[in-house]
Amino acid sequence: MSTPSLNSLIELGAISEAQGLQGQVKVRPHSSEPVALLSSKSVWLSLIPRRDAGVAASAEQASLTQYKVKSAKMHSGNVVMALEGVTDRDQALALKGSRILVARDAFPKVESDSYYWVDLIGCSAINLQGDALGEVIDVNENGAHGVISIGDVATKAIKYLVPFVKEVVQNVDLPNKTITLDWQSDWQ
Repeated sequence: MSTPSLNSLIELGAISEAQGLQGQVKVRPHSSEPVALLSSKSVWLSLIPRRDAGVAASAEQASLTQYKVKSAKMHSGNVVMALEGVTDRDQALALKGSRILVARDAFPKVESDSYYWVDLIGCSAINLQGDALGEVIDVNENGAHGVISIGDVATKAIKYLVPFVKEVVQNVDLPNKTITLDWQSDWQ
């Protein structure tokens, strides 16, 4: 299998530490419900050289390495993973700081009315009156519910912060990359 580009993979977390003596790694997930990370059969690790090693870190210098996942489980808010070929604590510590990436097509299927946030980014947002509000730039969690940032993708300028709740989100059409909202264009 050829190495994919960084743009074709979704970052789901980062290795924060070694776990135990058998080569397991502790992953800090980017999601409070890391379903895709826990179900992945294989992951890509991207390790950008450390700045303190005398090398300027950049995306071009990042190396991608694929690992098969032997096991993954939740532990104290982190995901503890055993990766094939990583058999001791020193090998696990060498991976500290690596970003965990997974191909989008490897994510488990979702139930209807559930969405991976990464799929919402880039969708056009319109209101019930048919006014174009902008595009979804980002999705964040505020504790109670998701919040979508809508604005100009080119400049990353945010025009609206809209709660991602059923009272506001009327329809999500992922094939056409459109989200219909009960939201007025003059609301800030």
